[in-house]
Amino acid sequence: MNMKQRAAGILLLVAILLISACGRPSGGDGTTSEGESEKYTLRIAYLVPEEQSTHIAALNFKKKVEEDSDGQIEVQLYPNGSLYASDREAIEAVQLGNIEMTIPAVAPLASFNKKFMVFDLPYLFNTDEAAYKALDGELGQSLLDDLANNDLKGLVFAENGFRNISNNDGPVEAPEDLKGIKFRTLENPVHTDTFKAFGANASPFAFGELYTALQQKTYDAMENPISLFYTNKFYEVQDYLTLSGHVYAATILVMNNDFYNELPAGLQKVIDEASMEYRTEQRELAHKQDEEFLGKIKEEGTKVNELTPEQKQVFREAAQSVYDKYVPEIGEDLVDQALKAND
Repeated sequence: MNMKQRAAGILLLVAILLISACGRPSGGDGTTSEGESEKYTLRIAYLVPEEQSTHIAALNFKKKVEEDSDGQIEVQLYPNGSLYASDREAIEAVQLGNIEMTIPAVAPLASFNKKFMVFDLPYLFNTDEAAYKALDGELGQSLLDDLANNDLKGLVFAENGFRNISNNDGPVEAPEDLKGIKFRTLENPVHTDTFKAFGANASPFAFGELYTALQQKTYDAMENPISLFYTNKFYEVQDYLTLSGHVYAATILVMNNDFYNELPAGLQKVIDEASMEYRTEQRELAHKQDEEFLGKIKEEGTKVNELTPEQKQVFREAAQSVYDKYVPEIGEDLVDQALKAND
């Protein structure tokens, strides 16, 4: 091959490479160089059934994201534990990029990031408003940002509401009423140690299999927010519900961090704005459902009692060992920030 033929061959190869490159997505603004919009699929998995506020608000999240992205993002919802039996499994799947997003209870996140244990300390928040002040303020934002270290993008906190004790033995009015009872807790060491401090034979267990475990007497008691107690028909396998309000249970919208960061800035804004709207709507709906569902639980025959402030104080004192154990691990500054939200 002479010099002219060799030069012509090199020029042809360069031309082919340039043409190929022009057909690739630019990624900068979510369009290809040919002007076509790049498409993204956002799969969201969560445990709660279709009747619960998380799913209802997720339907509007889906609608807003798809409309505001002009169809560039397709949102697929997988409620009712259809993909994963536990929040932990769903969070791991998001980390690995097997799905793009999940809406878990915050408690299982403690297995991935110990700072999140702060929200599991018993009787940390006295009211919903105090919880919102902490979650939506500087403390909550710092923890959302910290999830980047776990390959997760924390978007917003939403809610399941205050958690309450249920069982088959009788009304719970003091820690002594839980002594020795087989008690299911969330997959979170603070929750498990809290109920051990109350005297229960406590151990963690996956939510997706909890109804069967209660039905088969593997566990005699558990704790859950009102909405989950009703929508999962736990009133069929639990005779007593005590409104103990021992922990405010937040949920959280978490996305695979790489997926979020690879979205064009305009689509990131769509996700951010839809998440904020989701938070507001879901919390409002959760409050309405708590009132409605509690009435239906009573109609189903479950006997309901509510702890007085004095009775709650006895439980709070019984849980002091949990604070002694976990505050040094969580960090006194984080705990103090959370407690100040009650002021």
